[in-house]
Amino acid sequence: MTAVESRPAGVLAENPSHRPFGARAKAFVALTKPRVIELLLMTTVPVMFLAAEGVPDLWLVLATCIGGFLSAGGAGAYNMYIDRDIDALMDRTSQRPLVTGMVSPRECLVFATALTVGSTAWFWFLVNPLSAMLSLGANVFYVVVYTMILKRRTAQNIVWGGIAGCMPVFIGWSAVTDSVSWAALVLFLVIFFWTPPHYWPLSMKVKDDYERVGVPMLPVIAGNKAVARQIVLYSWVMVAVSLSLQPLGYTSWFYTVVAAALGAFWLKEAHGLQARARAGVTGAKLKEMRLFHWSITYVSLLFAAVAVDPFLH
Repeated sequence: MTAVESRPAGVLAENPSHRPFGARAKAFVALTKPRVIELLLMTTVPVMFLAAEGVPDLWLVLATCIGGFLSAGGAGAYNMYIDRDIDALMDRTSQRPLVTGMVSPRECLVFATALTVGSTAWFWFLVNPLSAMLSLGANVFYVVVYTMILKRRTAQNIVWGGIAGCMPVFIGWSAVTDSVSWAALVLFLVIFFWTPPHYWPLSMKVKDDYERVGVPMLPVIAGNKAVARQIVLYSWVMVAVSLSLQPLGYTSWFYTVVAAALGAFWLKEAHGLQARARAGVTGAKLKEMRLFHWSITYVSLLFAAVAVDPFLH
């Protein structure tokens, strides 16, 4: 018996089609993980400004955002289909549409496939084939490599699985130039090294959830001191990589000043978390979510600087 099947029969047995249309529509939107998509588009659009060295074609920006929403939404829906058994046992995910029965597994699978096929065609015909292949590759990587292979097998799941979340940088650049450059690679690496110290603090907060379902997130198999040490290590590398754009000739002083200031504050928060972990602080006093929330602000402001910088050359 799977985790989902073990829930009370009335939760999932009801025919989802009998639910109100508005609630059903909201559930299908939830399958796409819209808050994750916001972060992905937050990195896509600024890169397009940098690639265009100014304002890119606004229709192209819109087309790329729509394609990115469809692609990431499809990946999110596949993720919920595959993880519906453990989602039913985790407090953080217990209200997802497949767990509550608002959407059936079959409906979710059809929806995810339609979004993935539609997004690939959209990118191919309205943006360019390279962006279509990068988008499809990101989708496959997130679903197959991260969700199906890494997530339940290794504590390095979020490290390598995070590659899928880096791909919007390549997609944004390729949408404008039909190519990939060193600048795109640098920003790809910024997101790569940003992802673990962004997600591990949240994992520290909800590690009981992951432990309950046997998902070996790093905080589950390592103590807070070890996790905080890894967070600091990745943070230093991330900040160093973020400062390499100007030496490579892609940005001006403006981006560098912003990146340095944001990075300094990030490192202050990361080292603060490590100090509290070393002191044996637990519970609410560990304040691990401070770094999680700051990480979202950090990436938003850093990529805003990426978009603004071309106008200051």
